[in-house]
Amino acid sequence: MLTKSQARVFFLAGTVFFSAIFILLTIDTLRQVPERQNSEALTASVVRGKHIWDSNNCMGCHTILGEGAYYAPELTRVVERRGAEWIRIFLRDPEAMYPGKRRMVRYGFDEEQITDVIAFLDWIGHVDTNGFPPAPDMAPDVKLTSTAEVQASAARPAYFDTVCIACHAVGGRGGNVGPALDGVAHRMTASELDRWLADPQSVKPGTAMPKLGLADDTRAELVAWLGTLK
Repeated sequence: MLTKSQARVFFLAGTVFFSAIFILLTIDTLRQVPERQNSEALTASVVRGKHIWDSNNCMGCHTILGEGAYYAPELTRVVERRGAEWIRIFLRDPEAMYPGKRRMVRYGFDEEQITDVIAFLDWIGHVDTNGFPPAPDMAPDVKLTSTAEVQASAARPAYFDTVCIACHAVGGRGGNVGPALDGVAHRMTASELDRWLADPQSVKPGTAMPKLGLADDTRAELVAWLGTLK
């Protein structure tokens, strides 16, 4: 049992000790800020993108660096997850990509504004957040495909590497939002692939696959390449 004087000393010593720890941790945090804030990559395009983000109240639905609303997806590393070209297509017309499934407003951004928004999101994604946000622990196991499939993937269309890979994997590399496309030529014919790429919702209503509005030549190139994945 402590006496009053002992309790006073214990309290004062504990207060001083933990206050010192708090001050030291604060100093250490502030010391790390310059090297973690990615200020050297801050361009005029990034600044314009931030103004667009603020003026359209994007944080009313989305979060960045853990701040904002939780109605729509977290966007701290969205460029890493989806890719710049996928985001560009989506921002042009969210409803066109996901008919009846997206509530995001079509803001009517011109191409320069979309470029600036992507630049801002890309800049945010390179801020050192000490691992935030963590990758979701729900990715399916992806096995490496055959040598023939890997060789085929080396010659895949540029569109796949800029858009499709955000959701699909081939040869164990790519996204896991959609199914891996290894062996897709065994599962679907060329005509079925063409119909699917032209309008996924007409083939499977409610699918998560967006309608990308592919040009005929781009779709034909993708169908031809996917047909080699056996």
